[in-house]
Amino acid sequence: MPVALTIIGLGKIGASAGLALAGQRGRLTRTGHDRQPEVAQKAKARGAVDRIAYNLPAAVSGADVVLLAVPADQVRETLELLAADLREDGLILDFSPLKRQAAAWVQELLPPRRHYVGLTPAFSAEMTQHTGEGLEAARADLFRGGLMAIAAPPGAPGEALELATDLTALLGARPLFADLAELDGVMAAAHLLPQLAAAALVEAAAAQPGWGDIRKLAGRPYAAATEAALAPDDPAALAAAALGSRADVLRLLDDLTAALHSLRAAVEGEDAAGLTARLQAARQQRRQWQQARQEGVWEAGTGAQPELPRPGDVWRRELGALLRPSRKKNP
Repeated sequence: MPVALTIIGLGKIGASAGLALAGQRGRLTRTGHDRQPEVAQKAKARGAVDRIAYNLPAAVSGADVVLLAVPADQVRETLELLAADLREDGLILDFSPLKRQAAAWVQELLPPRRHYVGLTPAFSAEMTQHTGEGLEAARADLFRGGLMAIAAPPGAPGEALELATDLTALLGARPLFADLAELDGVMAAAHLLPQLAAAALVEAAAAQPGWGDIRKLAGRPYAAATEAALAPDDPAALAAAALGSRADVLRLLDDLTAALHSLRAAVEGEDAAGLTARLQAARQQRRQWQQARQEGVWEAGTGAQPELPRPGDVWRRELGALLRPSRKKNP
C-alpha cells in the first residue's frame, strides 16, 4: 500500500519536494496543506501534490510521513495543531532551521511514538544561482546534486533515519548525518550570522550623516555585502530562529565583534602589512570555499563522494511495517 505523505508549507522547499516526488505515484500519495489556500491550489495545479487538505488536522490524519516546511516562527503552532491527529508511529521530517527546539516541541506536544528527524538541504552550486522564493521558485530538481543534512534525537528508530535517507535519495541529494546540536550550530554560522551581519551593515551605513549621498554611490561591494539582509526568511521568522538558537548566535556575534575590533585595531595602528595579510587570507579562504562549493568535493585531497542510497529501498515497504509498535520503543 502506498506511503501517505503530507507536505505542510507549499513554498519553495515544500513544493520542490512534492515536484521531485511526482514520479513516485503508486508508491506514495502526496497531500498538501498551506495556510494560504490560494497557494495550495496553485501547488496542486503545478503537480506538486495530488490533493489538498485545507484543514491542518485533516491533512495529517492518516499520514505516514509529514514533511514540515514552514518558517521558524510557525513551527510550534503547527505542531500544536497537528498533535492530536498524527497517527502512532507517524514520522515528521522537518526542514525548519532549529532542530533541537523542534525535536523538543515534538516530545512536549505530541503523544508518544510520534517520531522526528530534522532535514537541512544544501543546494548544489548550480541551484544556488536560481533566485526567488515561494511557490513560484519551486523546482523538481532543486535538491538534485546537493547535500541533505539528516539529524535525529537520541532514541529515534533506525527505520526513521533509513526513511529520511531514502527520501533524500529520491530528492536527488546526498545524505550527511549530523547531531542535532551540531547542525543547529552550523546553521547559526552559515545561515543566521550572515543575515544578522548584513542587517547590522545596513543599519550602520544608513545611520551615517551622509547616507543621502552614500546610497547614491553605493555599488557592488555594498550590494554584495548586504544581500543577505534580503534573504528569504521573513523578519519574524529570522528573529524567531535567532532567539531559538540564542546561545549559538550570541557566541557567533561575539566572534564577529572580536574580528571587527581586531580589524579596527589594525586600521587605527596603521598596520598596513597586517591588514593586507588578513584581507588576503580572508579572500583565499572564500575562494577555497567557493571552489569546493562549485565542485561539490569537500574531503581534503580526494574527490570521493558519499555513496548514494538506492532510491526506493524504504518506500517500497509500508511505513507501518517499518515503525510498527512491535519494534523497540523509544526510551
